[in-house]
Amino acid sequence: MVFDDGVADLSRSRTITAPPQTIWDVLADFGSLSAWVDDVDHSCILTRGPGGAAAGTTRRVQVGRNVLVERITEFDPAVALAYHVEGLPSRLRTVVNRWTLRPAGTSTEVTVTSTVDVGAGPVAGAAEWVVCRGMAKLSESMLTGLARRTEHTRG
Repeated sequence: MVFDDGVADLSRSRTITAPPQTIWDVLADFGSLSAWVDDVDHSCILTRGPGGAAAGTTRRVQVGRNVLVERITEFDPAVALAYHVEGLPSRLRTVVNRWTLRPAGTSTEVTVTSTVDVGAGPVAGAAEWVVCRGMAKLSESMLTGLARRTEHTRG
């Protein structure tokens, strides 16, 4: 976890026994998050990006009573996917998740990095720490679900 002027970056990685394209196919099916992440109750595409592009596409994600909207900001096939998370408490200025894929022989190293901006000050720092702990747990859950989905579906 790296804290810098009210912004924290938290990364979690996992080596998954599947090629990058197999993993990318799951990540790029942006509306299907609930099919492979246990903590997500529902997910679906809300809007497509301009001209049908991936960048700008939004999805609705429901976790319990909480509803989030996630908007793709980076879409580099089989390399990186980033999205801005909206619908969190207003104290959280910005939350972004960025997935990166790196070939590792017959496997892929998958990293999800969460960037959280809650501003400066002692209260902000404490809030950032709490949010990052929650994001770390969610990242681990997403990586586990992604591994389960991709390692057992290859033919």
